[in-house]
Amino acid sequence: MTRHSLYFTEPQGVRVREEPISAPGPGQVLVKTVMSAISPGTELLIYRGQAPQDLQADSTLEALPGTLAFPLKYGYAAVGRVVELGPQVPALWQDRLVFAFHPHEDLFLAAPAELLPVPPDLAPEEAIFLPNMQTALTLTLDGKPLIGENVVVFGQGIVGLLLTALLAGFPLARLVTLDHYPNRRLASQTLGAHASFDPLHPEVLEELRASLANQEQDAWADLAFEISGNPAALDQALAVTGFHSRIVIGSWYGTKKTELNLGGLFHRQRQILRSSQVSTIAPELSGRWTRSRLLRVAWDMVHRVKPARFITHRFPLAEAAQAYRLLDQHPEEAIQVVLTY
Repeated sequence: MTRHSLYFTEPQGVRVREEPISAPGPGQVLVKTVMSAISPGTELLIYRGQAPQDLQADSTLEALPGTLAFPLKYGYAAVGRVVELGPQVPALWQDRLVFAFHPHEDLFLAAPAELLPVPPDLAPEEAIFLPNMQTALTLTLDGKPLIGENVVVFGQGIVGLLLTALLAGFPLARLVTLDHYPNRRLASQTLGAHASFDPLHPEVLEELRASLANQEQDAWADLAFEISGNPAALDQALAVTGFHSRIVIGSWYGTKKTELNLGGLFHRQRQILRSSQVSTIAPELSGRWTRSRLLRVAWDMVHRVKPARFITHRFPLAEAAQAYRLLDQHPEEAIQVVLTY
């Protein structure tokens, strides 16, 4: 038996390779993939050669061993159907639709403990958004938005849009977003953002402050999220947040570096820079929050937001190279790109 697996082989290089796969052994199942989602953040860093080659791919996922050095398989949003059971696996797993944090390939082996049954009323198109919804939920928990606050989100890729959807459910004073691409700004406002601006506009900081100001409140943000993937956005976040404001950094920059202006108001205003990453739970929350609780709430939020509307492109696995070229060269055209099998 053989399968087809996507490999990142070099900067701007992906290949679909045929390789052998065995029948499921004791305690394993064979999953046939239906659809997988491309992460336009992490996967583009790998595709562009901007990921640290010596960094472990993911210490929390069995399906992602090794480092980010080429060649490697990567991906963490696959939905498929269990087509074969190994010995000692309960029969209830047969034909079950499941989600897996697994690379892009048409067949794979997994232990049932590595799989999440897809809720019966969710289509694969919705279920593939689970990891990004989990990330958006983690950002929200780390940011701790409060009633009546001014909140700014830098970046309206898929994680940014899902975060905006969650924040729109809070009784905030203002929710303002930024993204360079018009289609994302429009989507942001349909989700509940009060305004959305182009961060590259020469007067964007003035526009942003004017949007935050009202008669009862000053023109500063209380909380900002930086998830654009662009390190330069951090300076903009520092420029628009006020005294003891919080800036949550959800972007992973890989090998990209930037200079921050920490010589102005940053020191006097006691601004707080905080990193957020979905594979762990903040220590102050771990007494009540567990990974299983986080996933359960993320499923609920997928139900509520219905993010399949943000799928802009579908490519068969065999045409994966076109999908990555699109995201790399024409990001203005895409929001969520998926691979079909």
